[in-house]
Amino acid sequence: MDFAAIMKQVNDFVWGPVMLCFLVGTGIFLTVRLKFKPWLNLPYAVKMILTKKDNTEGDVTPFQSLMIALSATVGTGNIVGVATAMVLGGPGSLVWMWISAAFGLSTKYGESVLAVKY
Repeated sequence: MDFAAIMKQVNDFVWGPVMLCFLVGTGIFLTVRLKFKPWLNLPYAVKMILTKKDNTEGDVTPFQSLMIALSATVGTGNIVGVATAMVLGGPGSLVWMWISAAFGLSTKYGESVLAVKY
C-alpha cells in the first residue's frame, strides 16, 4: 500500500461514523449530565444578550462577549461546511446539523464553563 491509500483509510476512519458517534454522543452525555441546563437557560441567555447595558469604561457588554466567543468558534470551515453538506447531502443534512448543534450546545457550554474556571 502506498502512503496516500493509508492516509485515506485513516481519514475515512477518523472522520467517519466513529467520530460522529463520539461527537454527538458526548453532546448527549453532557446534556443529560447537566440536566438540560444549557437548553433551559437559553431564553434567559438570549434576553441578557439583547438587553442594553450602562456604558461604563472597561466593561464588555454581553453581546460583545458573545461576538468574541463566536469569532473564536465559527470560522470559514463551518460556513463552507454547511454549503457543502447542502449540496452533497440535500436538505436532510440540514436537519441533522440542527440536531447535532442542539447537543453541541451542551458541549460548548461545558467548554466555556471549564475555560472560565481554569
